[in-house]
Amino acid sequence: MNPILALIIANFIWGMASPIFKFSLTNIPPFILAFIRFSFAGLIFLPLAIGKWQKLTLRQWLEVLLVGFFGITINISFFFLGLEKTESINVPVIASSGPIFIYLLSIIFLKERPKLRVLTGMLIALSGVLFIILSPLILNGKELAIGAVEGNVFILIATLGTVFQTIIGHDVLKKIKPIQVSAIAFLFGSLTFIPFIPKEFAGWDISFLNIAGWTGIIFGVFFSSALSYFLFYYGVSKLKAQEIGVFTYIDPLAAIVVAAPLLHEYPNIFYILGGILIFGGIYLAEGRIHWHPINKLKVRSEKSKVL
Repeated sequence: MNPILALIIANFIWGMASPIFKFSLTNIPPFILAFIRFSFAGLIFLPLAIGKWQKLTLRQWLEVLLVGFFGITINISFFFLGLEKTESINVPVIASSGPIFIYLLSIIFLKERPKLRVLTGMLIALSGVLFIILSPLILNGKELAIGAVEGNVFILIATLGTVFQTIIGHDVLKKIKPIQVSAIAFLFGSLTFIPFIPKEFAGWDISFLNIAGWTGIIFGVFFSSALSYFLFYYGVSKLKAQEIGVFTYIDPLAAIVVAAPLLHEYPNIFYILGGILIFGGIYLAEGRIHWHPINKLKVRSEKSKVL
């Protein structure tokens, strides 16, 4: 399968996920949903992975577990907690800041020398993220604003989880099959949600499930977890790490398409201006239109035809 197409599909599903899960969280608590989502998805992958199981070194086990910790435990915990407090359409735009943090971390930890144009673009994009995160202070009353800002900050932390997952997973997935990484990461990640579940069951029962809860479970297990993560890990294993974050450009469009009819959420002026700053800054930093996922797919297809 073409890795570009795999990442496009994965990110389109994840773009749809924020409004669908916000709808679902009106009926089912976040950590119960997270546990069901990833434990069932992990069990789907496990028998498929066992047939082609690779023996892992202690270091590889640690790296795969870190992929699960950052990509599942940190990312999903703060994703769900943030969704309860902020609008779902904010999520993919804030998450689009992934390339910003990958670049900044490369300067801090890899000691890469920053280029003025790239650094300027990333700072412009970062200002767009802050613009969206803090916009509730202007749009809402004091109490609502604090909750919404907190939700946006949680989504930013979730994004950092994805960033570290991408950085760690890039090397891991060059050596270990994506389906094995998915099975281990999902099952390990689901176990980390267990300590938070008893408190949620104190005020909730499985008999409470309605169409909203079942939608989140079915979409979460089969599409947003099993299918999209497998496609994501597959794409990461085939492409350069710096190219992965660009696919989050797709997510906001998918979110708006679903959020408008389902939740009646629509972009406001702060969302639009923040999005322009984020994507404009990233574009300025990259300076190459062929990094856009749709164009990369076209280029890859043309190369295949020539071969």
